[in-house]
Amino acid sequence: MILQSIILIAFILIIISLGSALFHLIKHKSEEQSQKTLKSLTFRITLSLILFVFIFIAFATGFIKPHGIGVKMNNPHISEME
Repeated sequence: MILQSIILIAFILIIISLGSALFHLIKHKSEEQSQKTLKSLTFRITLSLILFVFIFIAFATGFIKPHGIGVKMNNPHISEME
C-alpha cells in the first residue's frame, strides 16, 4: 500500500509540474517566466526519471509483481479460465 501511495503521489506531482509549466508558458512571455517554465519542466523530467528507476527497482526486487495479460502469456500453468 505504501508503494502504491508513493507512485500515486509522484504521478500527481508530475501533473502539477506540467500544469505549472503550461501556465508560465501561456500566461507570460518574459525572460523570467521562461526560466520558471524551464525549471518546472526540468523538475518534471527529473521526477519522471526517478519514478521510472524506482518502479524498475521495485519490479526487479519483487516488490511489484506483474498481473494481467503478460503473466498469463509467460506462465503456461495458468489456465485461460481463471
